[in-house]
Amino acid sequence: MMPISLPIDAGANALLNRSPLALSIAILLDQQIPLERAFAAPVELERRLGSDLDAEVIADYAPEAFVKLFGDKPALHRFPKSMAARVQSLCRAMVEWYDGDAEAVWQGAASGQELYSRVAELPGFGAQKAQIFVALLGKGLGVQPPGWREAAGAYGEEGSHRSVADIVDEESLARVRAYKQQMKAAAKA
Repeated sequence: MMPISLPIDAGANALLNRSPLALSIAILLDQQIPLERAFAAPVELERRLGSDLDAEVIADYAPEAFVKLFGDKPALHRFPKSMAARVQSLCRAMVEWYDGDAEAVWQGAASGQELYSRVAELPGFGAQKAQIFVALLGKGLGVQPPGWREAAGAYGEEGSHRSVADIVDEESLARVRAYKQQMKAAAKA
């Protein structure tokens, strides 16, 4: 197990390591923008909220005002309106299903399949995003119920460089980006 250490601001990394909600939000935002931006967004959201990230506070936030928080320059995501709504949906689910405790999503999962199922049922988490999150939890945070690697699919493989779960520095980021470019080229071919 190693702490999450992405090539982003130290404060952003620290928040991802201490706040399961921040990590969940970052994974949710990690689409159609550079991953550095997605994983740095929670610390900026926290700054804009003026308090620690809290699933209940975000769930209850006036939607129009929350969109404004997302859209203020620099916007937290390329699509601030839709992603603000997704973050609020995620937080509402966490409040309803896990009493607002994001860590409870993975705490006590008896198997990799149960872990995957819990993550996959969250709003905004499709099959691939759920597998990546399971891999990140296993590789980065030591959340390793039996079968977690299998539940994470190829993202769980030891020594792979397929996703954010494999990034610890600039070099590993470059390897993940190279892999993604290969996959895009193969898909086009």
